Amino acid sequence: MTVPQPVVPTYPDLAGKRAFVTGAAVGIGRAIAEALTRQGVRVAIADLNREAAEEAAGSVGGGAIAIAVDVRKRASVETAFAEALEALGGCEIAVANAGVSTMNPALDLTDEEWDFNFDVNTRGVFLTNQIAARHFVKNGSGVIVNTASLAAKVGAPLLAHYSASKFAVLGWTQALARELAPKGIRVNAVCPGFVKTSMQAREVEWEATLRGMTAEGVLADYVAQTPLGRIETPEDVASVAVFLCSDGARFMTGQGINVTGGVYMT
Repeated sequence: MTVPQPVVPTYPDLAGKRAFVTGAAVGIGRAIAEALTRQGVRVAIADLNREAAEEAAGSVGGGAIAIAVDVRKRASVETAFAEALEALGGCEIAVANAGVSTMNPALDLTDEEWDFNFDVNTRGVFLTNQIAARHFVKNGSGVIVNTASLAAKVGAPLLAHYSASKFAVLGWTQALARELAPKGIRVNAVCPGFVKTSMQAREVEWEATLRGMTAEGVLADYVAQTPLGRIETPEDVASVAVFLCSDGARFMTGQGINVTGGVYMT
């Protein structure tokens, strides 16, 4: 199915703002960085892979900078955010997007797999949000967007640990939104579905092996589950993330917005 070319809205309120985006060297994070840049936002592309972040910053342009960060470690996130503040001259937007996955039946999961998913997907969101929010509170305003997942709304077979980590992201997002609303800070999450990224490519191979089918069959199953009839793109997610960063979403907080092509509708 041909992916339609979107009409990209313009959000004048975003022009001149600064954003800190984790996991932004590739995939959904990179698409968010690109989409924010097109709105006139200067972006700090924070990623575990410094070389990939530098390539992304050069490609994104618009004054984007590259920063190395390990979202599992408080000191690393604090240093990275401080570096972004200094280089950009401030920050009004934080997007906690860094994420990982592994795949296994629940009864075969190892402690290492569980810890890896929670350390990046949940602790990484916690640290990024908390450190950015402390800065936003001082300024009396700010926007946080977290990347959750379809798997945060419905438990995903072979991804029980991943689902649990993403359900936690939604719970954290809602609680933090309630705490920070009186301080002028909005906190929301996007919940993507079957998105064509390098992470999905790995998952398709894993799932094909675990389910005894072909990779093509797995992808066909994803499309069959999607009422809009195609695999999602990172740009589909980025469009919604940018909206949540803008004044267009000024009365939205604590939301986990489904961007799934209809796979999940509640």
